[in-house]
Amino acid sequence: MTVSVGSPLLADLSEALPAAALSTDDAELDRHSRDSAPFSAAGRPAVVVRPETVDQVRHVMRTARAHGVPVVPQGARTGLAGAANAVDGCVVLSMVRMNRVLEIDAANRLVRCEPGVVTADLAAAVAGHGLCYPPDPASWESCTIGGNIATGAGGLCCVKYGVTADYVLGLTVVLADGELLTVGRRTVKGVAGYDLTRLFVGSEGTLGVIVEATLALRPPRPPALALLARFASASDAGEAAGAIVRAGHVPSALELLDRTTTRAVAALGHPLLAGDAAATLIAASDAPDAAEAVREMARLCREAGALAVTAASGEEETRQVLDARRLVLPALSAQAVTMPGDVTAFIEDVAVPRSRLAALVDRIERIAGEYGLYISTVGHAGDGNLHPTVVFDRSDPSAVRRAREAYDAIMAAGLELGGTITGEHGVGTLKRDWLARELSPRALRLHRDLKRLLDPEGLLNPGKVLA
Repeated sequence: MTVSVGSPLLADLSEALPAAALSTDDAELDRHSRDSAPFSAAGRPAVVVRPETVDQVRHVMRTARAHGVPVVPQGARTGLAGAANAVDGCVVLSMVRMNRVLEIDAANRLVRCEPGVVTADLAAAVAGHGLCYPPDPASWESCTIGGNIATGAGGLCCVKYGVTADYVLGLTVVLADGELLTVGRRTVKGVAGYDLTRLFVGSEGTLGVIVEATLALRPPRPPALALLARFASASDAGEAAGAIVRAGHVPSALELLDRTTTRAVAALGHPLLAGDAAATLIAASDAPDAAEAVREMARLCREAGALAVTAASGEEETRQVLDARRLVLPALSAQAVTMPGDVTAFIEDVAVPRSRLAALVDRIERIAGEYGLYISTVGHAGDGNLHPTVVFDRSDPSAVRRAREAYDAIMAAGLELGGTITGEHGVGTLKRDWLARELSPRALRLHRDLKRLLDPEGLLNPGKVLA
């Protein structure tokens, strides 16, 4: 759908929106056609709208509904499931200009903000008041709070501090008909009625457009100490992670790097990964007795068969340990440039019960061998959430086919081991078919019933989550 300057849709949108809020520029339409997901279909929007007020969002929804035009909400487009991909002829509703922190309430440890606030900026703002917003998705320096809520984002600190959903106290949402709905509370406790707040968290823009969030805060996180343990197999590393959890430790981070990832980071010259090892486990503690906790976790790693353990005793050594995790993406990029063809990668997301983590890592290594692919697995060992990254030549049809088949094999393995197809990236378009395999038929019907109830015309982010 091409929208001309004099089109009825554009004319009606312009009635309550400044000219600067609307764009039909080809480059802008292309830029807003998709998020960061691979293998996910994307259409071409008719117009990109950047509202600055709640009333403007309501106007967009009412106008789109009057014209029967779908609306696709977007944040920073860092998502990895295709949830922010445009559909042909849609209005892309980019929320990035609604980026104000509205209130920081230190006495009640909460913050109110608009959806376009960047996660790192929110963390910095509340830190200035002696408070902490813990969720830390990998893209936290660019992703937005609205996108985090819409996708149910996680992060490295989830094992101790929880995911985005654990911090959402209340939301203000514009529904498909333009009506405004406020759900949730400002109190620490509250069980009045159904938990409608959680209904919108993780709904990926299919039920409403988030225009304001009330989020819980915590006291500042204390300094952490970390350890790095190297193992002969990923199974041994997974068993060590299980031992740490079973012993009652609550690490502030517990990350696993498989053989491929360990070698890639070692190739960048990280000093703690030199020599022979097949997997790496990184654990951190910010408990009051962090030094003792690290010593105990190091002992458990040795008992699980660690080839070497480095336990940090101070800030600089901890930084060096944690750098091994932060270097994963640069290391994979360095590997990719050595490969022939038009090399790309996609970061997958699958979660299993923590007791099955080692089994999933083993399965992924076998899948890499079966399909002849470079697959690097890194993940949040403390909560059973792994991110296998498949690197392949997208100009090679055989490589593309094998990458897709390997993706399916990884999803199937996760479900067979009692897990879920997504721990923190969401469903979007990428995993719609797999969602139908994970949910029971009755649960799937209930999902569709809720969607029809809140969006009877199916105009809000159509084709996402539910096929």
